[in-house]
Amino acid sequence: MLAHLSISNFAVVKQLSVQLENGLTAITGETGAGKSIAIDALSLCLGERADANAVRKGSAKAEIIAHFSLSENELAKAFLDEHELTSDEDENSCFIRRVISKEGRSKAFINGVPASLQQLKGLGQFLLAIHGQNTHLQLLKEDHQRDLVDGYAKHNDVLEKVKDAYSQWRDKQRTLKTLQEQAQQREDRLQLLTYQVQELDEFAIEDGEFEELETEHKRLSNGQSLLEQAQTSVYNLYENDEGNALSVIQSSIERLGELEAHDASLTPMIALLNDAAIQVEEAASELRSYCDQLEIDPLRLQQVEARYAKAMDLARKHSVMPEALYQHHQELAAEFASLSDQETLLGTLESEVAEARTAYLVATQSLSESRQRAARKLSEDIETQIRQMNMPHAKVDIQIQYDELKKPVSTGLDSVEFKVSTNPGQDADKLDRVVSGGELSRIGLAIQVIASDHHATPTMIFDEVDTGISGPTASIVGGLLRKLGSQSQVMCVTHLPQVAAQAHNQLFVTKITDGESTETQMLPLTKQDRIDELARLLAGDKVTKSALANAKELLKSAASN
Repeated sequence: MLAHLSISNFAVVKQLSVQLENGLTAITGETGAGKSIAIDALSLCLGERADANAVRKGSAKAEIIAHFSLSENELAKAFLDEHELTSDEDENSCFIRRVISKEGRSKAFINGVPASLQQLKGLGQFLLAIHGQNTHLQLLKEDHQRDLVDGYAKHNDVLEKVKDAYSQWRDKQRTLKTLQEQAQQREDRLQLLTYQVQELDEFAIEDGEFEELETEHKRLSNGQSLLEQAQTSVYNLYENDEGNALSVIQSSIERLGELEAHDASLTPMIALLNDAAIQVEEAASELRSYCDQLEIDPLRLQQVEARYAKAMDLARKHSVMPEALYQHHQELAAEFASLSDQETLLGTLESEVAEARTAYLVATQSLSESRQRAARKLSEDIETQIRQMNMPHAKVDIQIQYDELKKPVSTGLDSVEFKVSTNPGQDADKLDRVVSGGELSRIGLAIQVIASDHHATPTMIFDEVDTGISGPTASIVGGLLRKLGSQSQVMCVTHLPQVAAQAHNQLFVTKITDGESTETQMLPLTKQDRIDELARLLAGDKVTKSALANAKELLKSAASN
């Protein structure tokens, strides 16, 4: 429940601090005094957007602090735990603070921790529900009527099944539509790829093959020169009888060996020459082997040249480097396979879309049946309530029409329509064609009371929802709100004495001015204060003894119920 509300420099409020009690609290005051300001302030605590106009003229910022008691509110506690916003001092308390600067910037805090508007809205649904004057007009909209039936039915699990089935159907339908729209493009691309991939498949170049072809082509093209130079090198290194590199090195080793005894510093040089002799012998041996293995094969050269030229030609045709031809081939083949799979997928998807629609229809039929059961019971409950509010002949018929040919939506395939008959012999028809403004207010209030009872929100605020109601009907409305207040915390901004008298508590809103500035205050009323205020509401500006007596009687009558 809402335990305390503090408002600073908000609109015409300079400073307001009010303790809230359980039960039904009536908020009354003169016209234009600002009875709805507290509701506007609470709306900001529940995540509504703010602007600079909310800040009192001449002030740097406006501040609203709402303190909620969570002793019996497990849903709110769970939300705070999930978002790590639980108070360290008292898990049964929640403080929401909203600050708006004169430039229009806004900050929000939950238990001292900075919070987003989304978090305020998420938490607010478990703390407080505000029913405003425009709520009645929402009754004329089909979407709102459908939501009322769903809220009354409490079939969230059925709604989720419909949403999931719709989501699956929609996703498959979108994929199918995309594939169908791209069919011609895909066919044209497949035709091109069929030729390209077939050509590359026939050539069948291997990974790294072009580099090997290039190396082999160079070797075969220069085979004669390679053989001649290699043979000459062997001759000069090892085989020339008149003088070769190995004999020169060996001769040097012999001469220096004779001198080594005279100068030991020659030893390392002799070692190097010995190593050189060994390396010359090994080089000569490797060159002989190279010459033996080197083939001068014109036929192989012709084959390599042909494959090399073909690779170059294909690379130019596909605008890639020859070294990348293998990778390009793999990519085209993968794309060809993917497009071919999409053709197969197209047929599969058509079947899956049909199956998904069938599943959606089954889910929506189940939802429609649940709505029809809830609609019958809700019609009876609304009828019972409004007949107590000076509409004794009223009949309510909430019609649920299921049409599987409608365009699929996530809320099902039902048309929901509230129809009412207010007089004997009158056919039931849409609300906007039958009821007056006052009758719509009564129907709206009845629905709000019923819906609020089902939702069990700890705190409910009704902002002049009794507009268009008077006399005995007002007393009945007040009784309904009082009954609701015995189960939850209820606040009602009202101008009707019959409603205010039914309240367990009463707050009076007044406007004070010094000629230069205006300030709104909200004051709790004592029993005598309530009598005076009820008398004012009954008689107007001039309070008479008769009005005071009537006020006492109203309070006495309300207390006895």
